[in-house]
Amino acid sequence: MNLATAWALLPVLVVVLGFALRQHPARVVLAAAVAAGVVAGMHWRDWLETLGQSFLNVRYLLVIVLALPVIAQMEAHGLRELAGRLIAGWRGARPGRLLIGYLAVRQSAAAFGLTSLGGHAPMVRPLIAPMAEAAIECESSTPPSEAERERTRALCAATDNVGLFFGEDLFLAFGAVLLMQAFMAEQGIELSPLAIALWGIPTALCAFVIHAARLWWRDRRRP
Repeated sequence: MNLATAWALLPVLVVVLGFALRQHPARVVLAAAVAAGVVAGMHWRDWLETLGQSFLNVRYLLVIVLALPVIAQMEAHGLRELAGRLIAGWRGARPGRLLIGYLAVRQSAAAFGLTSLGGHAPMVRPLIAPMAEAAIECESSTPPSEAERERTRALCAATDNVGLFFGEDLFLAFGAVLLMQAFMAEQGIELSPLAIALWGIPTALCAFVIHAARLWWRDRRRP
C-alpha cells in the first residue's frame, strides 16, 4: 500500500478509532466528514457547500439530522433515567417481556411503512435499553454484571433489527419488494407486489416467534 492510498483511508481510520474509543456517533461521523474533506484537499467553503448540497439531495435525512440533537438534549436532561424509573414501578418487569412487546410494535409498524417508528438512535439507546436494564434490576436481588448489561443492550438492538427487517418486507411500496418484483420479471416470472408481501408473512411470523422465544428463554434462565 502506497502513501497516497493510506492517506485516502484516513476517514475510515477516524470512524474505526471513534467507535473503538466509544465516542458519540454524531461526533465520529462529523470528524470522519472533516477528515474526508482534508484528504480531498477541499477548501472549508467547498466542504460546507458539498455537505449542504448532499442534504438537499436527500431531504428526508433532514428529519433524522434535526431529531438527533433533540434526542441528545433529552438524554442530557434525564430521559434515560426517567425511562428506568418508569420500568422500576412495573411489578413483574422482565427484559424479555418488554422486548417482546417492542418487537410486536416495531414489526407491525414496519409492515405499514412506518419504518421511522423506532431505530437505534431515536428509540433503542434513549428508551428501550434503559428500560430493559432497569427491568434486570427489578427481576432479581442480585445486581447484574456489566457483561449482562451489555448482552441486554445487544438484545435490544437485535430486537429492533429483527422487527424492522422482517416487517418492512410486508409493505407493498418498500424498495426491496419492488426490487424482487423487477428481478422476477427479468426471469420471466410475473409477480405483483401484493403477492410478494403476502408470501413474506410466513417468514415474518417465523422471525417473530423465533426471536420472541429467545427473549422468553432469556427470562427463564435468570430467576
